[in-house]
Amino acid sequence: MRVCVIGTGYVGLVTGVCLSHIGHKVICIDNNEEKVKLMKSGQTPIYEPGLSDLMQSCMKSGKLEFTTDLGYGVDNSDILFIAVGTPALPTGDSDTRYVEAVARGIGAHLKEGYKVIVNKSTVPIGSGDWVQMIVLDGVSERQKAEGGSGSEEISAEFDVVSNPEFLREGSAVFDTFNPDRIVLGSNNQKALDMMAELYQPLVDRTFGEEEYKELPPVPIVMTDLNSAEMIKYAANSFLATKISFINEIANICDRVGADVVQVSKGIGLDSRIGSKFLQAGLGWGGSCFPKDVSALIHTADDYNYEAELLKSAVNVNKRQRLLVLEKLQQEIKILKGKTVGLLGLTFKPDTDDMRDAPALDLIEQLHRLGAKVKAYDPIVSQTGMRHGLANAIVETDLDRLADGCDALVLVTDWEQFRKIDYEQMAKLMNHAVIIDGRNFLDRQAAEKAGFRYVGIGH
Repeated sequence: MRVCVIGTGYVGLVTGVCLSHIGHKVICIDNNEEKVKLMKSGQTPIYEPGLSDLMQSCMKSGKLEFTTDLGYGVDNSDILFIAVGTPALPTGDSDTRYVEAVARGIGAHLKEGYKVIVNKSTVPIGSGDWVQMIVLDGVSERQKAEGGSGSEEISAEFDVVSNPEFLREGSAVFDTFNPDRIVLGSNNQKALDMMAELYQPLVDRTFGEEEYKELPPVPIVMTDLNSAEMIKYAANSFLATKISFINEIANICDRVGADVVQVSKGIGLDSRIGSKFLQAGLGWGGSCFPKDVSALIHTADDYNYEAELLKSAVNVNKRQRLLVLEKLQQEIKILKGKTVGLLGLTFKPDTDDMRDAPALDLIEQLHRLGAKVKAYDPIVSQTGMRHGLANAIVETDLDRLADGCDALVLVTDWEQFRKIDYEQMAKLMNHAVIIDGRNFLDRQAAEKAGFRYVGIGH
């Protein structure tokens, strides 16, 4: 099928590359000329394991191309994905101006032939009908510009589908090829049938990779527009709440002498609960959980409902980020004039994304308390990215990080951090204290290396 993906952030680029890999002809569009130039050269603007090689392979096969020309994409596709950002506004609502601009632009280029317009961006509940209205506005504006009165019957034929994404940064390619489910929401059966055909190679596991062929078919959930949009918000809000729950339990464990690692294992074996997202630590961040929970709370407020559980999950998460400060103060007392080293900056491992990362809050608060902050991250340290890091010294190796530190804080559970020579690092520090903000390290190994180990509820 002919596909156009508008927006080449994490979701858009991964979606476009993977749809191309399973056999479709894909045009990826972005209004950033430098970004498009970079992708045309075969380089990815984001770090995502496996994406670069896959993108280059699809380009060589002729099934994937990049352009800034929206009209070209609309003319040469049957299915158009809107995959632009919807960041949170200060009010908590989603900023949908980029979605609006793309929808209006699609309308301005719609001509003959049926199109399916897919909301891949995470948009407020009810946005399907809104996008349809904006597209029609774009059609009408084009007709007026071409000399019509704008009152003629609009001939563009299209339907809107909600197809929320459930990708995890750091494993987005794997998640695309191995989804738990595919959610399709529309009020038109023809549109749903076209989307089912688009995803058939994924559903049947027939797209080539041997590792997936033995797996069962992927379930498709077909529903109305509003329900599909709600599924996305409900899923992320539940996962965020689950993390906040186990962090609340961890804080109680700290006070009563229980071990949250063992507690998580004990309750996670209950099939009704499951073990995923039960790892206590510094809380959740990134581009999805914070804005999606906030947007759902805002939607509830719009409809006169107090989403008390979700608001509590947010409050627990905010408090959890500052828990490290309390533990540092307990261990080295006065932070002013001390040096604290952070292991990890990104909000999770295997990504270069620092959006709403706990490390940023820690840097801000440690700086406020007069501490000198150093940091090392396997990706950020090598890329030169420094946004939000003005109050931290970003080191390029671990020895430089440890040298002269009064404490280390493991912020991001990068797998590389399991294999560090902690004995060497302890020798370089003023005080060999490590706060394990993810309960990720081996306590016995750290203590054997000479560290005073402090976990979260552990």
